[in-house]
Amino acid sequence: MAGKKVGWVLSNGIIGMDNQSMGLAAALGLNVTKKHLIATTPWRYLPPQLWINPLRFLGKGSDPLTPPWPDVVISTGRLTVAPALAIKRASGGKVFNIRIQSAYTAYDEFDVIVTPQHDQFVHPNGIQTITSMHHLTHQRIAEEGEKFAACFAHLPRPLVGVTVGGSNACYKITPEVGRQIGEQLAGMSAETGAGILLTPSRRTGAGVEAALRQALADTPCYIWDGKGENPYLALLALSDFLVTTADSVNMVSEACFTGKPVYVVELPGGSKKFLRFHESLRKGGYTRPFTGKLEHWTYPPLDEVSRVTREILQRMDSV
Repeated sequence: MAGKKVGWVLSNGIIGMDNQSMGLAAALGLNVTKKHLIATTPWRYLPPQLWINPLRFLGKGSDPLTPPWPDVVISTGRLTVAPALAIKRASGGKVFNIRIQSAYTAYDEFDVIVTPQHDQFVHPNGIQTITSMHHLTHQRIAEEGEKFAACFAHLPRPLVGVTVGGSNACYKITPEVGRQIGEQLAGMSAETGAGILLTPSRRTGAGVEAALRQALADTPCYIWDGKGENPYLALLALSDFLVTTADSVNMVSEACFTGKPVYVVELPGGSKKFLRFHESLRKGGYTRPFTGKLEHWTYPPLDEVSRVTREILQRMDSV
């Protein structure tokens, strides 16, 4: 397989998953179309191996999955497994089937399965990564930094970029936790003279954000209020240090892509997978626990997307 390929990204509407798939599609140089899929009852509640005729029983509002079939399909998320397998089968096996994260079933029918090493998935078709896939490029980050540079020029140096996630199945970020994080950041700023550029996520919640704002009220900082363009990429570009909460593999992965010192805020909760992920980054010299102190260290930017792309292209060329 060589030259420009047509690719479909199967989307279940979850932005974090779409960013991984679209990022890999762009890195592979595909002429890509995103196919939004809506699974109907009872299929959305069943494991993918129990889906019957996945291409037929997608819900109203789904994009059509009909010939001509693409050269490549990329899927992420449980609800896209059965459609991805059905497309490959309908094409007579000609579609190159790329899976990001667990495939749950029929592993041999995916040409590549990209999983984080903390999932401990081993298969001949597997590619293990230290971090998650993402849609960032160094050029895009630099461009966003230039766009927002004047907006944040008033903040003192060093500039500490802070990304705050929210509660999920493994971690809990309550207003009290938000207050503690804010007070720790305020103490760091008072000690070092650092400015703070903070962006909450969609999961942060009003109570946690309010607690952060109150704790940082007397600190030189900017906290994005959710209005206008998100300065997240500018934060990655302009900050001298990065601090991110432990709940998001994606946020930590994208921070390590910059090559800047990354501090991780430990949170109540966790899981074996998260613990393995954070331990691998600490041992690799990419991250350190956030204690309110600032130390500078260096490492090569962690660019797993480029490494995975090179390996996938080699496998595609051998087909």
